[in-house]
Amino acid sequence: MKAVQIIEPNRCEVVDIPEPPPPAPGEVRLRVRQVGYCGSDLTSFRGLNPMVSYPRIPGHEIGATIEALGEGVPARWTVGRNVLVSPYTSCGACAACRQGRFNTCRSNQTMGVQRDGALTEFVNVPHGKLFGSDKLSLREMALVEPLTVGFHAVARGEVREGDVVGVFGCGAIGLGVIAGAAARRARVIAVDIDAGKLALARKCGATDVIDSASENLHERLQAITGGEGPSVMIEAVGLPATFKASVEEVGFAGRVVYIGYAKAPVEYETKFFVMKELDIRGSRNAMPGDFDAVIGHLESGAFPTDEVITRTVSLDEAPAALAAWHEDPGAVTKVHVRL
Repeated sequence: MKAVQIIEPNRCEVVDIPEPPPPAPGEVRLRVRQVGYCGSDLTSFRGLNPMVSYPRIPGHEIGATIEALGEGVPARWTVGRNVLVSPYTSCGACAACRQGRFNTCRSNQTMGVQRDGALTEFVNVPHGKLFGSDKLSLREMALVEPLTVGFHAVARGEVREGDVVGVFGCGAIGLGVIAGAAARRARVIAVDIDAGKLALARKCGATDVIDSASENLHERLQAITGGEGPSVMIEAVGLPATFKASVEEVGFAGRVVYIGYAKAPVEYETKFFVMKELDIRGSRNAMPGDFDAVIGHLESGAFPTDEVITRTVSLDEAPAALAAWHEDPGAVTKVHVRL
């Protein structure tokens, strides 16, 4: 069968690999129909993902159809049903798993990162990783997983009605944050340097936008919040400047949530940690409840799916699409591969 494989940094090809074996007990075999490229796939292509070894098949944003069932799969999963997949693993024994926080298992292996992913014609997965919807299209199903990352960050920030949430970054993950916070009836301030992405942020639920390339970030945040600063800041860029600004701009007794990894060491004015008595939290992957929340949000029709998916290509076109994203990342919100 055909698969997309990152052979080595800056080299991606369509290759032939063996089909998976019949599904083992508890597994289903999926015919992969639609896969979204993740930012981690781009980082892997660039050779900058420390968790990736080569060659690697990318892809963990999946819309698929059940092709075959192993023994013991529950009756709700039937051949021909369209599904999406949670791409993470958990050991069940580490400190995180013992607390029920399986999303941050120390031994997690995400499809397409620490292990091969789903940019293939067929893949076997445990039935416990499946989610279904009778309302979503396959392209919407392939959009669920990246949005769950943003919804999980919103949950980590304990966002509630009446909060003012500042969001750094309006890429695919940041748009998930914006949609998740808006779904909780928070006031959402989107911050980016791209006017097109800020316009899209409004369609995802942002009530206010700030172009930090042309506007004074601090003055605008103070004006919007009546001089208090946002009650929650969520960082979805991964730059030292936005890491620092999250702490500086959040209000007293505020919450700061980091999704991205800073691309260089960050130096803080640590007095803000204590003066404001801040809660500073990381956010990794997503929990099953986040998948349910995103599925419900997409089913409601409240998310501008067609505008978030920048481009859809065939499997044969997928390597060139990844290289083009590498050359001009600002032009892309989300690339989908249709098999």
